[in-house]
Amino acid sequence: MNKPPKLYERVKRHLREGIAAGTWPAGGRIPSEFELMERLGASRMTVHRALRELSAEGVLHRVQGVGSFVQPREPRSALLEIHDIAEDITARGHSHQAQVLALTALSSSAAQSAEFSLPPRAPLFYSEIVHFESGTPVQFEQRFISPGFAPGYLGQDFTQITPNRYLQSIAPPDEVEHILHAVAPDERTQQLLAIGPHEPCLRLSRRTWWSGAQATRSVLTHPGSRYALGSRYQLAGWSRRPG
Repeated sequence: MNKPPKLYERVKRHLREGIAAGTWPAGGRIPSEFELMERLGASRMTVHRALRELSAEGVLHRVQGVGSFVQPREPRSALLEIHDIAEDITARGHSHQAQVLALTALSSSAAQSAEFSLPPRAPLFYSEIVHFESGTPVQFEQRFISPGFAPGYLGQDFTQITPNRYLQSIAPPDEVEHILHAVAPDERTQQLLAIGPHEPCLRLSRRTWWSGAQATRSVLTHPGSRYALGSRYQLAGWSRRPG
């Protein structure tokens, strides 16, 4: 059974919900630390931590001695969407295959327990899969899954359905974080993707949240010469700034 969210997480959720509802619009000032303490019955340390983390996540912008303001959304937040690799490969007229290397339950580390809001050493589902495009490896996928979000995860045949498609069938995420790095492959990645030590790779780290709790953490590694990441989108409501 999952622990109830910590008080600072409840403060963060309260602020996120208010921002989403338009209570505090982009560029607007949110209540002061003292006002939040009074409203939510939280200590100053708790409120301060919540504001500090929301600032680090790019949700708020804090001005010393003035207050905290809602950070306007930037167009780049829509750069990467959650796509199913099998659908992408099929759309190019090629065939998709998957090799499942691991599908198991692990005992969560202290860091993972905190990240997924789990009790210490609670089970955490884990999978490793190599995806192939017409016989050529194009992605090494590693995923950690909260059992509370996807209790049937370990019973799936991921040679027939991708983890992404299965997880999306449960519920779409409320929030997604994407971080993209250019990396040099380690020996195991070289072997799995059939590449040399000097082949640059694109590594996408993704976290998703559902109902206020983290649901997944995924690391997707692609050979740079075989795969590209990008998108095309419209910027609704965007206008050119003067100067």
